[in-house]
Amino acid sequence: MTDAQRFRDLYEECHPRVLAYATGLVGRQVGEDITSETFTVAWRRMRDIPTPPLPWLLGVARNLTRELRRRDGRQYDLAAREAQRVITSGAQVEDVAAGVAERAVALQALAGLSAADRELLTLVAWHGLGPRQAARVLGCSTATFSVRLHRARRRLERAVDAVGPSRDPRDSHPKVTVKEH
Repeated sequence: MTDAQRFRDLYEECHPRVLAYATGLVGRQVGEDITSETFTVAWRRMRDIPTPPLPWLLGVARNLTRELRRRDGRQYDLAAREAQRVITSGAQVEDVAAGVAERAVALQALAGLSAADRELLTLVAWHGLGPRQAARVLGCSTATFSVRLHRARRRLERAVDAVGPSRDPRDSHPKVTVKEH
């Protein structure tokens, strides 16, 4: 298989997920630029890309984003608009009002976390990476990632508890979960 064909396959397979990741970090417009630059780097380094390629590509996108932040000095808010995805199928919503209330609590709790915690949680919950792949994105060991993820989940639970009352007084907080892989 030629490099051009391998790149086409890589692009078709990974572009949507790299774009989602970059968009989650910096918003749609800049996310598209980061994604484009990520695949430019991939083209230049086709022979260096490991299997599976997604963690490597997300790592490149993450590094490009960090460079952008350093250069521009901008802070970012990690896709709090999409925090309702954190509420998984484990949440049983009886009516629309309860669903809206849970979503608001989740949005506020997630927005109150540090950028590092939001990134850990979204790599697993939104981007579907396992601990090993997510650790590769962050450039740390799987054990380190697992500890950080555990702590981020606890902070998310405390943030949900602090944000507001649950819809069922028997629950300590709405059923906001981050799936493990």
